[in-house]
Amino acid sequence: MIKTVVISGVGGMGVLLASDIMTEVFLRAGFDVKKSEVHGMSQRGGDVISTVRWGEKVYSPIIGANSADYILALEMLEGLRALPLLKPDGEIIINTYRFNPLPVSAGLAKYPENVIETISSQVKTHVVDALNIALSLGNARVMNVVMLGAFAPFTKIGKEIWLDVIKENVPKRYIDLNLKAFENGYSTTGGR
Repeated sequence: MIKTVVISGVGGMGVLLASDIMTEVFLRAGFDVKKSEVHGMSQRGGDVISTVRWGEKVYSPIIGANSADYILALEMLEGLRALPLLKPDGEIIINTYRFNPLPVSAGLAKYPENVIETISSQVKTHVVDALNIALSLGNARVMNVVMLGAFAPFTKIGKEIWLDVIKENVPKRYIDLNLKAFENGYSTTGGR
């Protein structure tokens, strides 16, 4: 059985690091894994999306509409944009963080209202305030690892594998911070 997660966010949020960590976790857990990434204008705050698929044998990282088991949305609007990729019985783990895209910042468009309510009326939704968790740890940049922690219980892969891979993929001086971020995120959905 193949499982798929789509990680969505904007440039600078750590979507690619999150997908790299996830891929390594699944490999260490004994799965075949395929990953794809779309960078777009990621360095300018544009959307970034990565798809990670794992199972006994995965032939392609590419998916179509209604194919993902999970969406891990690091930003609300990007979660809404990725929603067509989610299976009807899929689940979204969504950060409450809001990043205004360029048209909104320029006053040419409005940020949609009630994004989380719109999503939760359509699919099973798990809401995480990753920014406040990251800020409570002293660094907003670990929002992505908070969200990884929130996603980890859905995989049923032991927490120790996640922690080991995080230690190996973040700068040494930030290892403790990232481990705390993961643990805090894990506690938000760990009882699911």
